[in-house]
Amino acid sequence: MPAPLKTIRRSLLVLSAALSSLALTAPVALAAPSPTPTPTATATPSSSASSSATPTATPPADMSSVGGTRLGMAGTQVNLTSGVPVLPKDVTARSWIVSDAESGAVLAAHNAHWRLPPASTLKMLFADTVLPKFPKTTEHKVVASDLAGMGAGSSLVGIKEGESYTVHDLWLGVFLRSGNDAVHVLSHMNGGVAKTVSDMNAHAQDLQALDTRVVTPDGYDEPGQVSSAYDLTLFARSGLQKKDFREYCSTVSAKFPGETTKKKGKPVRGTFDIQNTNRLLSGDSDVSVYPGIAGVKNGNTTNAGATFTGVAERNGKVLLVTVMNPEKDEHNEVYKEAAKILDWGFQADGKVQPVGELVAPKNVPQASAQPGATATGEAGGDTSTKPSASGSAAASAAEDDGSSGVGIALAVTGGLLVLLAAGVFLVNRRWPLPDLVRRRRP
Repeated sequence: MPAPLKTIRRSLLVLSAALSSLALTAPVALAAPSPTPTPTATATPSSSASSSATPTATPPADMSSVGGTRLGMAGTQVNLTSGVPVLPKDVTARSWIVSDAESGAVLAAHNAHWRLPPASTLKMLFADTVLPKFPKTTEHKVVASDLAGMGAGSSLVGIKEGESYTVHDLWLGVFLRSGNDAVHVLSHMNGGVAKTVSDMNAHAQDLQALDTRVVTPDGYDEPGQVSSAYDLTLFARSGLQKKDFREYCSTVSAKFPGETTKKKGKPVRGTFDIQNTNRLLSGDSDVSVYPGIAGVKNGNTTNAGATFTGVAERNGKVLLVTVMNPEKDEHNEVYKEAAKILDWGFQADGKVQPVGELVAPKNVPQASAQPGATATGEAGGDTSTKPSASGSAAASAAEDDGSSGVGIALAVTGGLLVLLAAGVFLVNRRWPLPDLVRRRRP
């Protein structure tokens, strides 16, 4: 006989709290292996991060084999058997990977474990680490020290000293505008930049993202700060299991609090519009909104070049793609190459044999996808199972708060929901991805 629902909920809460505690208290000494030393380079003011370490022109001979031996090999790894479509020939990224987000099967990869500067895609790890710690309604008044230490040329959302912001506002600033100012405020709320970096390194280790070494929480270029296409995909997959993470990364545009002024002697605070800089989500003059796209995060710095991790759904299949540093120097090239790889992945679905897998977190073996298990993962909220009458999971709709994309992000029945029970990492068969048709440009 199945256990009563209350017992299941209680067990999940206890286990979730225990796992979170272990992740947050992991020793810093185990944070990440040291990267290969690299030469320095100069920064450009337009970058969201500044200069530090430029990677070598070719991948190292010895790379990690986490997820499978072939993923540690240099060059393109794919099983092109009969019936499998040929990979796009004009992909120039130094490193890329495309995988089934639910099963974890890696469909194809190119230098997947090459340790490269990640730019603002590292903010996915920041969010996955810090987001669960504060309810979205928590308010914080910004002081000067909150904004200290940001690198020159940082991307900003426009946070002002002396103004108050909700945690919800700050996360919109992180995901939509890649605001390093929002990252620093949240980091100080978390106990400071150094503690946040330590937490992120510990969480990366827990996720088995062994290519990653965090130096700054915002992805700003610093010597020794590296990740890989494989690790960035792990961060996205872990983050997408959290309801709030899914909401923020799928939001196209929102209102952000402005600076308080006086009107007729009374304080008045307006808002201004911010739009997601993920061009596959928001579109651009030379890039269309990708059908089924639902996030995740982009980045661009002097040393990293352009980086991007995206998630998209088509015909019930959900794929993750990560692209790092295309050599082709064209506007929005990282999005164009990501779209081509996603197209290939959807065409190859059910035909291509995997070359590796996305591993589950440490000490949490991954089982096959099973319907009927849910865990909301909402920041500051409850984590519980809520089976529907049909036995499948239903994603709760987000409260409409005026943000475009927020509210519909979780309105689709079913979803990417993770059940942490009996030591098993279960990814549900369906994802609560946004209904892109409603906001897709004509």
